[in-house]
Amino acid sequence: MTSKTEASEGAMAEYVTAVIGGQLFGLPISRVQDVFMPERLTRVPLSSAEIAGVLNLRGRIVTVIDMRARLGLPKAEDGQPPMAVGVDQRGESYGLLIDQIGEVLRLPDAGREDNPVNLDPRMAKLAGGVHRLDGQLMVVLDVDRVLELVPDAKAA
Repeated sequence: MTSKTEASEGAMAEYVTAVIGGQLFGLPISRVQDVFMPERLTRVPLSSAEIAGVLNLRGRIVTVIDMRARLGLPKAEDGQPPMAVGVDQRGESYGLLIDQIGEVLRLPDAGREDNPVNLDPRMAKLAGGVHRLDGQLMVVLDVDRVLELVPDAKAA
């Protein structure tokens, strides 16, 4: 049962914002476990380029995914160390490498739109919609799609 206030405001969603390759992304806050600076990444032999490596984070083994590679973007050349957003899926821990962490935004669900037809296909396959903000577009990352790391048939 919803209160009259909630019904008049509409449902709200909270997003942790991140910048990857100059593009603003939003991750549903319910999926974010933590934000950290990845240190001492260990490469995984024969893994895809999207897997940056693994690391030990407070006693847990975390698979780190390079979001630039996942989005088909070139490596960052600004010299800034990447940050990571920790997420869990089915009991496994993952870190999504991003360029920069932003703030938490609380946005109305009604403001979320389907992916525009002109959205870059590399982003569209990982996006669960967009929010139009003042002067920019925030792409909502679908964490489940991001973590689908099944190699393409052509790569096999």
